Amino acid sequence: MKVWRAVVALSFLLLGGCLVTFKDPIPANEPAPMPLLGDWTRKDEWGERQYLEVSRAGSNLYKARSFEGSKDNLDDMEEFGFTVAHHGRRWYLSAGVPKKLGNNFAIAGFELTTDNELVIYNLDVQRIEQELEEGNLEGQVVEMPEGDGVLITSPLDTVFTWLDDPANSDVFVEVARYQRATEE
Repeated sequence: MKVWRAVVALSFLLLGGCLVTFKDPIPANEPAPMPLLGDWTRKDEWGERQYLEVSRAGSNLYKARSFEGSKDNLDDMEEFGFTVAHHGRRWYLSAGVPKKLGNNFAIAGFELTTDNELVIYNLDVQRIEQELEEGNLEGQVVEMPEGDGVLITSPLDTVFTWLDDPANSDVFVEVARYQRATEE
């Protein structure tokens, strides 16, 4: 579960157990930006050191490995595969979620800053629920172990058009900020 809080929420994110999921993943049509690959680190909300390794896993396929406390702590290592897409001014990643969370796909936003940081954004569940009610997106509220989530059934093209609209920029919530790891 640590990797979902740290990365996804890498969507890569549970945020209190609520999650926005999608029926379809982002297709593996596009390479990730090269600066995304490598080692990242951050301190979580409890002051624990977290490590994130991002590497290639195939043609336009990537994997992230998350460690807590120490990179030697293989007992707490979590790993997941993901794909990426660049739409408008934003980068997105898509990763499968476990069966107990619906066995669908989470989509998160990410940004590589000029300060050599990797910032991960999750979609705000309440805002997405409002969009469902207003008919801007199709989907349904779904029960998850720690609270209600949302399953979006709109085609990805429709979702990305909606996400790329600057009027909807407030749908993203920052969930993790990593710095490039340096040799210790």
